[in-house]
Order: sequence, then C-alpha cells, then structure tokens
Amino acid sequence: MTLSPAPPSRRPRAGWTFAIVSVALFMVTLDNLVVSTALPTIRVDLGASLESLEWTVNAYTLAFAVLLLTGAALGDRFGRRRMFGIGIGLFTLSSAAAALAPSTDALVAARAAQGLGAAIVLPLTLTLLSAAVPLEKRGLALGAWSGISGLGVALGPVVGGAVVDGISWHWVFWINVPIGLVLVPLSRRFLSESYGPAGRLDLPGIGLAGAGLLGVVYGIVRGEALGWTSTTIVASIAAGLVLLVAFLAWEHRAPAPMLPLRFFRSRAFSATNGTSLAMFFGVFGSIFLLSQFFQTTQGLSPLQSGLRVLPWTIMPIFVAPIAGILSDRIGARPLMASGLALQAIAIGWLASVTTPTVAYSALLVPFVLAGAGMALVFAPAANAVLGSVKEEEAGLASGATNAIRELGGVLGVAILASVFTAHGGYGSPQAYVDGMNAALPIGAAVLAAGALLALLIPGTAARKTARIDAPTQVLAAEAA
Repeated sequence: MTLSPAPPSRRPRAGWTFAIVSVALFMVTLDNLVVSTALPTIRVDLGASLESLEWTVNAYTLAFAVLLLTGAALGDRFGRRRMFGIGIGLFTLSSAAAALAPSTDALVAARAAQGLGAAIVLPLTLTLLSAAVPLEKRGLALGAWSGISGLGVALGPVVGGAVVDGISWHWVFWINVPIGLVLVPLSRRFLSESYGPAGRLDLPGIGLAGAGLLGVVYGIVRGEALGWTSTTIVASIAAGLVLLVAFLAWEHRAPAPMLPLRFFRSRAFSATNGTSLAMFFGVFGSIFLLSQFFQTTQGLSPLQSGLRVLPWTIMPIFVAPIAGILSDRIGARPLMASGLALQAIAIGWLASVTTPTVAYSALLVPFVLAGAGMALVFAPAANAVLGSVKEEEAGLASGATNAIRELGGVLGVAILASVFTAHGGYGSPQAYVDGMNAALPIGAAVLAAGALLALLIPGTAARKTARIDAPTQVLAAEAA
C-alpha cells in the first residue's frame, strides 16, 4: 500500500494532522536541548562526571539516530498512525523513568528509551504531514513544521532553566507526561492511517548500525580518560568502523534495506544530508559547551543561562517559515550554503571573544547569526530530501536524513567534549573557557566545510526532475 490519495471519506484532515504532529514534534525536539541548562545541576546532584554528562545527551541522540530508520520502517509496515501512537506512549513512559532516575546510570538508560520513542515519532510527523498537505503547499507546511521544531529548540534551554530554578531538574522530564497522555487518544481519533511499501524489517542492518556507532562513540567519549592508544579505545573504534563497513555491505544486498544506498545516487540527497550532518556536528557540539558556560564560569542560575542563549535558539521561529517558502522558489542550495556559513562565522566569533568575564553584549550578535543560520537550513533541507525521492519512500528518506543529522550531533558532542577535556575542565572558570575555546574552532571548521558541501546541491530545475528511482533522471539532474 502506498501514499496514493485516499478516498474523500478517509482523506487526511490537514488541520488536525498539523496540530497533533506539531505538538509531538515540539515535545521531542524540546528534549534535545531542555537538558542542556540542567546539566550543571545534574552534575552536582548526582555526582556526574563530564563523561556521564556526555552520555546523558548522547544516549538520547545515539538511540535517536540509530533507530530513526527503524521508526520510519515500522510506520511503513504496520501503519503510521499506529506507530506514531506507540512512539508517543514509549516517549511518555521513559520520560517518567528519567524523572524518577536515582543515578546517572538510570538516567542514561531512560534517556536511551526516550530516544527510541522519539525515533519512532519524529520521522512520522513529517510523513503524516506530507500526506495530509497538497503538493503545492508543501513548502509552506514544511516551513511551519520547521518553525515548530525551532520553537522546541528555542524554548529548550529556557524551559529547562525555569523548571530547574523553580522546582528541580526531575521536572524537565515530568512535563512530557501530560502532553503524551493527551496526544495518544487524539492521534487515534483524528489521524488517518497510511502505509508505505510493504517489506520486512531489516534486523541485521539495525544491529550492525547500532553496534558500529556505539563502538565509535564509546571510543571517542572514553578516549581522553583511558588514552587514545589504549587497547580498549583502539579496539572499540576499530570494531565500530568494521561493523559500519559491514552495515554498508549488508545494505547493498539486503532484500529490504533500512537505508537504501540507491538514495545516495541522488546528488540532492547526498549533498543535503552531508550538509545536515556538518551542521548538527558544529551546532550541538558547541551548544553542549556553551549552555554550561554561563553557570560554570559566571555563576548565573539555570534560568538566567537559558535566557541568554535564547537569541540563538529563537531565531528559527521567525526565519524558518520564510526559508521554507523561499526554498520552493530559489531552491535549497543558496539558503543552506548561506546558513552554514553564518553558523561557522558565529561559532568562530564566539571562540575569539569568550573569556570568563566577557560581557553578554559581546556574545549577542554571534548568537543571533548562529540562530539565523540554523533557520536557513531546516526547511530547505527537508524540502530537498523529500523532493529527491518517490512519494511512497518519504518515510524512509525522512528517517535517513534525521538519522544522519542526529549522528552528526552525537559525534559533535563526543569530539568537542574530548577536545575540551584535553585543554581544560571544570576546575576553574578559566580552565572551562580554555577548554571551550579550544573546541569551538573545530565546530566552526566543520560548519564551514558544510557550507562548501551545500554548493553541490542541485538547483531548482534539477530538483524538480530528480527522482532516484530512474537512472536517466539521475543523470539529467546531475548534469544540470
């Protein structure tokens, strides 16, 4: 069964669909950064090390990245509405478990379960919305979708700071529970069921990808503590890389691959996803350190810290809908290249001016530039990816692009935190700034590389004809 138009009596209800998927999207994107301003408090309350803080973030994003493709595949096979409700239920239960966590180990486990729930929900929000909105309004809908996603990102540090200040860090997770309890019955009542191409679940692919990524990330996170040449680290990273190569080999011949490698024959798909990976590497790695800066070095409260990051995170709310409309007219290439360039400039700027006593006014302009740059990427990237695949493969494609960019976030946090540890630490405000200012230029360099990669995305003429299922069309798109 495909995403062909439904009969009039079962046509997706665009208004209800948009409302339900937007609330779900807001909830799962909020959890990307809502923990950020709570990290210093969690570190003190649970006696967490920097490594534990990394896993508090990376357990969520790693599970999210690895299982996003599985979530999309489950929706295609068992029904997108059904799996959307199951994903919301799992996310709600694991949020309660995180709120009740008595130790960092329990918190990390609950965060991993949250990541699994979010991995089911997020790609289905895009697929359900895409099926409910006419093609000619897709750019506007994707712009609004990106704006909601941006709102979750924007309010994450502020909500986290306010909750930690007003109650405790546990309530950062409790706030998801009532939202989830409302969304599950609403989704069953108002969303229309749809399916993708029937196929088997790619369990070997899931296992190889998950184990390979875990090996690489574990090696990066533990490298500074155990020594980069230690047997444990070398074996972990080497085994991870071997498993990832095995994953690619398996996907090439699997009867129902979780990541069809033919997608990457499309220049639009490949360049867009490479650019998204670079952006999330630079942004999430930088935010992991910058979100702790105000509390650790300047002694501000969690709420004060969250408010200071707001000019960065709030910009997508205003700019992303405009970028979505423009992407229909001028294509993704100029918007994404400009967005990555702005972010690279902003992160490099922050690294050059930040000191333990830096005035907030010196950070405001780069924060705004970074936020505007993020906003220029979200909707055009989604539009470019969906425009490069067949309609019935939208679930797999959206799962792939979200998995790739979340993987970028995992690697960004792990690598920049490792550089931070090698050059500084939590011992004093100056030590923290020394470590952060050594790490941020790496994030800026990756963002700059992403800006160059974005120039490879085909223009609007090629994007309209690029459909990766037809080799002749692929050749025509690349020639354009």
